[in-house]
Amino acid sequence: MSNPHLNPVTLNPDVRHEFVLLFDVTNGNPNGDPDAGNLPRIDPETGYGLVTDVALKRKVRNYVDALRGGEERFKIYVQQGAILMDRHHRAYKALGIKPKENVEAPGVRDWMCQNFYDIRTFGAVMGLKEANAGQVRGPVQFTFARSSDPILSLDFAITRVALAKASDKTTVDDSGEGVAGHGTMGRKAFVPYGLYVAHGFYVPTFATDTGFDADDLRVLWQALENMWDLDRSASRGLTACRGLYVFSHDSKLGNAPAHKLLGRVSVKRKNDEIAPRAFTDYDIQVNDAELPQGVTLSRLVEG
Repeated sequence: MSNPHLNPVTLNPDVRHEFVLLFDVTNGNPNGDPDAGNLPRIDPETGYGLVTDVALKRKVRNYVDALRGGEERFKIYVQQGAILMDRHHRAYKALGIKPKENVEAPGVRDWMCQNFYDIRTFGAVMGLKEANAGQVRGPVQFTFARSSDPILSLDFAITRVALAKASDKTTVDDSGEGVAGHGTMGRKAFVPYGLYVAHGFYVPTFATDTGFDADDLRVLWQALENMWDLDRSASRGLTACRGLYVFSHDSKLGNAPAHKLLGRVSVKRKNDEIAPRAFTDYDIQVNDAELPQGVTLSRLVEG
């Protein structure tokens, strides 16, 4: 799905970019915390919801794999159930090199960057003992996403009427067959509504090192907009991208501090007396007046 708002400025891999990503969730759990019974992650001091950068990167990886995973240059290194050592051995075999314990062979790191999208995008620590592939610092990074308001984390009880095994049957009917009384009890955690804001950064000097190019940048913007539609599940609820604002500089070093640019996108509640339950309960304010010289704002997604 091509974004008509993409332009040569946002696709330039030789300059710095910062971006603001907005997404919301309705009756879903955007990022469960395994240390808290899979309840939605939350800042205990303020009650604001959190989504980790790792969770966002996972969605990008899944989308890129579905979109272009059949191409050699767009393989994904970190996948569920993947054996990372096997990927390292692929690099050594392709280069005709025999791995030595605790030694990174020349060319292996570059081969991994060329063949795995997530390595040249986010970086990776690949210093495995048997087949060392070094360490890569990627040009693209995210902050944690944070909700615009404190979230209400709900936890409901659920039951399953079907039983896993015959021994779970509790009573016997007139014909002598077992009858299930009730199934397994469980819990389902969700947020009625939350609008989350994440910030991201693209550093071109790291891109030069990993081989990240304009095509990779196009895929990144495409993933950030559309990845939610490939992450559907009963626990996720309705999640959608609500905003993607990219600040592009005209130089590698940049023309303004990142925090000052990112602060130009703000989220305001329309009515502080009513709990927000929809995106329409918010105003997204974007200050594009008097941008620093050499900085361009591109609105890739709005609403």
